[in-house]
Amino acid sequence: MKVYKLSVSFDPELGHAVRDAAGRSGQPLSSWLAEAAAAKLRADALADFLDSWEAEHGSLTPEELAAAAAKLHLSIPSIGSPVE
Repeated sequence: MKVYKLSVSFDPELGHAVRDAAGRSGQPLSSWLAEAAAAKLRADALADFLDSWEAEHGSLTPEELAAAAAKLHLSIPSIGSPVE
């Protein structure tokens, strides 16, 4: 398998947290970072899609968001609630 090598730099605290998280997961650091990068790209693509959809169809209502969250077995904070 071909790989694309990169060099990355982190704030020391973040670097330690990333290395610890990879270790806890039992994955090599590069695999953990690749999964994190892929997840970020998927999240960004979803956000772009939703922005386009809402531009064409209007904003999703709180009821629609709640129905989607229920169907996906997710909890969504109410507006103004702190996210933990």
